[in-house]
Amino acid sequence: MELNNLTPAAGSVKTAKRVGRGAGSGLGGTSTRGHKGAQSRSGYSKKIGFEGGQMPMQRRLPKFGFKNINRVEYKAINLNILQQLADERKLEVIGLPELFEAGFINKSALVKILGNGTLTAKLTVKANAFSKKAEEAITAAGGTIEKI
Repeated sequence: MELNNLTPAAGSVKTAKRVGRGAGSGLGGTSTRGHKGAQSRSGYSKKIGFEGGQMPMQRRLPKFGFKNINRVEYKAINLNILQQLADERKLEVIGLPELFEAGFINKSALVKILGNGTLTAKLTVKANAFSKKAEEAITAAGGTIEKI
């Protein structure tokens, strides 16, 4: 085997379809574009949402709702996750870096601690927001909260 006699495996290389190269090729004439119409012409590009002349969906459906630009999205973390972190990693202080390291949040997330589950560990919890139930549960277990 040498460089001058290398060939690709049989069936792995297909020849390009040469359209518009005369009637004898079988792909001349309309060049596989059909007869007339916008799609047969050069420079044609279908508009986004075009449905062949039928009233498009974005015009059939009514407008509704709005996007509140002042909305603040929090990543919800429950008490049972805090308890799990305290048990597995022997933590006394749980903040955003610890939650990120454990894979519960991403770097830019705002965190709200919610009161689902039980907490027995005495923890100092640092987060952006707390629910009332979560605050009560953390202080009842002997811990403290710090709003960032």
